[in-house]
Amino acid sequence: MKTKAALACVIVPILALTVDLAVAQSPEASSGGVAAPDNTKSNKLDSNRSPSADDQKNTASDLKITQQIRQSVMSDKTLSSYAHNAKIVAVNGTVTLNGVVQTEAERNSIAQKAEQVVGSGHVVNKLKVEGAK
Repeated sequence: MKTKAALACVIVPILALTVDLAVAQSPEASSGGVAAPDNTKSNKLDSNRSPSADDQKNTASDLKITQQIRQSVMSDKTLSSYAHNAKIVAVNGTVTLNGVVQTEAERNSIAQKAEQVVGSGHVVNKLKVEGAK
């Protein structure tokens, strides 16, 4: 009986501390009750209507296309982190770009980088411009 009571005395405070930490680290708590802006919800909606990483085949050519475009996007330090996180999916040589970027210039820049790899007419640009928040 004493061990159960002792165990409860240890577990209950740990659980309470865990809940307190989770609440303290939530975006709402850290920004005074207002959630930090992000594009997770928008990206989730886009992924449901467009090719996603699950649609990408493991063919050598599609993987190489995706890799070349991703490297080009990541090496461009003028692009925002939103643009760096754009989804790039190649299926049978056709590239679909999806996600949210901050400016029309970023949208066009990523599309141009994709066209340099696969050529004009093989890029489906579904990037949305949401602007800086």
